[in-house]
Amino acid sequence: MLLPARGLLFDNDGVLVDSEAVVVRAWSRWAVENDLDPVEVMLAVPGRRAADTVALFVDAAAVPAAVADVTRYELEDVADTTAVPGVLELVPQLDGVPWAVVTSGVRELASARLTAAGVPLPAVLVTAEDVTAGKPDPQPYLTGAARLGIPPADLIVLEDSPSGVAAGLAAGCAVLGIGELALQTAATAVVADLTGARWTGEGLLLPAAALLRS
Repeated sequence: MLLPARGLLFDNDGVLVDSEAVVVRAWSRWAVENDLDPVEVMLAVPGRRAADTVALFVDAAAVPAAVADVTRYELEDVADTTAVPGVLELVPQLDGVPWAVVTSGVRELASARLTAAGVPLPAVLVTAEDVTAGKPDPQPYLTGAARLGIPPADLIVLEDSPSGVAAGLAAGCAVLGIGELALQTAATAVVADLTGARWTGEGLLLPAAALLRS
């Protein structure tokens, strides 16, 4: 399956890097320390900025300190981050291709995870600090498209979370869902991971073996 595009906008966690175990440990630790249910907290984490997540559980005045705590826990554990299958083969094909990472994470953490996983840092990295509204608002992906100088309709968003898929679609992009959770969304197509994905010059070519929905 070929998804035509002039460039790519990647989410980070769950798309380029596998940080799930790190995220669960850090947020569970924060939840326990704040007398919260770790399961309830984890349900609120995917696709959201840390500030948006903690704001669901603490007073506004406590949000900055809470974000700092969670970020510190995640940075302390960053060495366990690995690349999602297919990523280390796809990214080198993008030399000269406009691409960006658009993440709900803060810049320090996003950069550390990419580095730990062996993924080259992109020229354009949109993080939580760069927007006033996080996913599912389209602002993060509209910001990424603007920084690449390409209309959203000519870009593919690669996302794993329902809120991220919603943000990409609202921005006017085609969205490639990554992983089984994306099957619950309106993503244009869904793959298990990026194994075998190739950039053709005209877009992203996806092998039939990876497709969960086309």
